[in-house]
Amino acid sequence: MTILGIETSCDETGVAIVEKNNNSFTLLSNKIASSLSLHARTGGIIPEVAAREQVKFILPTLSEALKEGITFDISSKQIPDIDAIAVTYGPGLIGSLLVGVETAKTLSLLWKKPLIPINHMYGHLYANWIENIDIEFPAIILIVSGGHTDLLFMKSHNEITVIGETRDDAAGEAFDKIGRLLNLPYPAGSLIAKLAEKGNSKAFLLPRPMIGSDNLDFSFSGLKTSVLNLVKKNNWDFSDENFRKDNQDLLTDLSASVQEAIIDVLVKKSIKAASKYSAKSFLLGGGVAANQLLRKRLQEKLDPDIRFVSPSPSLCTDNGAMIAAAAFFTVHKPWEEIDAQPELSY
Repeated sequence: MTILGIETSCDETGVAIVEKNNNSFTLLSNKIASSLSLHARTGGIIPEVAAREQVKFILPTLSEALKEGITFDISSKQIPDIDAIAVTYGPGLIGSLLVGVETAKTLSLLWKKPLIPINHMYGHLYANWIENIDIEFPAIILIVSGGHTDLLFMKSHNEITVIGETRDDAAGEAFDKIGRLLNLPYPAGSLIAKLAEKGNSKAFLLPRPMIGSDNLDFSFSGLKTSVLNLVKKNNWDFSDENFRKDNQDLLTDLSASVQEAIIDVLVKKSIKAASKYSAKSFLLGGGVAANQLLRKRLQEKLDPDIRFVSPSPSLCTDNGAMIAAAAFFTVHKPWEEIDAQPELSY
C-alpha cells in the first residue's frame, strides 16, 4: 500500500510518498520546503506570511515528491499509482492548514483516491514507526516541540491517552524566547544546543519548574522569566556586538545552563512516566526530539529493559512522511470529508 502524505500545519510544506509492505516501510520520497528564513528576520512566525509561502510551495513540492517517489508527472492527465492521500487537518495555523487540506481534497476528487485526515501530533508520534516498525506496547511518548510538550501513554494503536502536558510555554517555545533574550536568530533551539557544547552547564543555577511535582505536567515560563531577570539584573546586552565578542564564555555558559534545565525536567518526568506505566518502549517526537543531549540523557536514564526509539533528525521536523505513516494506523471512513481544525486536540 502506498500513501501520499501532505503536511502544512505551520511554516514547512512537506509532501512525501510512503509505501508499506508487510512489516516494513519504504520512504519513496520526502520533500520539504520551508519559509524559515523569512520568519528568522522577524524573530518568529507571522501566520499570514507562512500561509502565503504555503501557497507558493505546495504545488512545486508536490510535483517533486511525485516525480521522485513514483516517477509521476503532475501535469499529466493520468492518475498516480497511490492508494490514498493523507493530510494534516490540525492543530496548526488556520491559513497554513487550509492550503494542505484544500489541496488534498482537490486531489482526492480529481484522482478518486480516499482522503485520510491526520492529527499533526499523531504524525510526530508515528514518525517513529518509519524506521522502527516492531515497537512494543505499552509505550510512553514524549512529544516536544515549539508548540507542544506532552507525555502520552500508548496501550495500543487505538488507545492513546495524554498523561502530561505543559501548563504554559512548551520546551521549544522556551528555547526560542530565551534565544531572543540572547539575541540569537529564530528558531533558537539548535543554536543554543550548539553554543552549549562549549559551555559550563553548572555556571548558572536556573529553576527546574515542576520537576518535583506529583504529576506529569510541565511548565517552562518560570525558566524564561528567570533568564530575563538575570539578563536585566546584570545589564547584559547581547545585541551589542562588542559585548558579545567580549563575553563569549558568558553566552556559552548561559546556553548550556538553559539547555541543562530544560532537559533535566523533560528527562525526570519521562522516567517517572515510564516507570508508572510499566512501559516496554519509550518514543520521542517533535522538533526538539532532534536535540542530541536529550536523546543521550534519556538513553542513559531509562531502565535498560525499556527500548528507546527516536526518529532520525530529518523526521523530527514537520514533514509529509510522518503524516503518511500515521495514516497506515488510523481508522477512517472512506472518502471522508474534512475541514481544517487549528485548535484540534489529541
